[in-house]
Amino acid sequence: MLRKKEKSKVIDLNKQEISTVIGEGYHITGEIKGNSVIRIDGRVSGNVVVEGGIVLGVNGVIEGDLISRSAIIHGTVSGNVVCKQVEIKNTGVVTGDIETDTIEMELGSHFTGKLRMKAAETTDSATEFKEKEVV
Repeated sequence: MLRKKEKSKVIDLNKQEISTVIGEGYHITGEIKGNSVIRIDGRVSGNVVVEGGIVLGVNGVIEGDLISRSAIIHGTVSGNVVCKQVEIKNTGVVTGDIETDTIEMELGSHFTGKLRMKAAETTDSATEFKEKEVV
């Protein structure tokens, strides 16, 4: 049986308090940095580095890299995404590379780029089982 050494926690952004909202119709040029969860419904031309997490609304656009613990993408990202957990919803579009531990892509979502995922860790007994099976 394959098991991870540490059980990864699922980050539920829907239950987190959103401290910052960039509304539809706003266009921000430059890098955004912060610690808490942010929701973007407008346009950001620059990198977004948010420790807590990001919710990108249906009309939200990021033209730059997205770096966060967790991201829910309903809108468009033109740049690389580096997160522990990524969800691309059916209206989401990502053009760039994604580096993540876990990814969820809904039917209808679009992704163009390279995907790099952290390799699953196995226990010693699982490795022994594989070796016995091969023999």
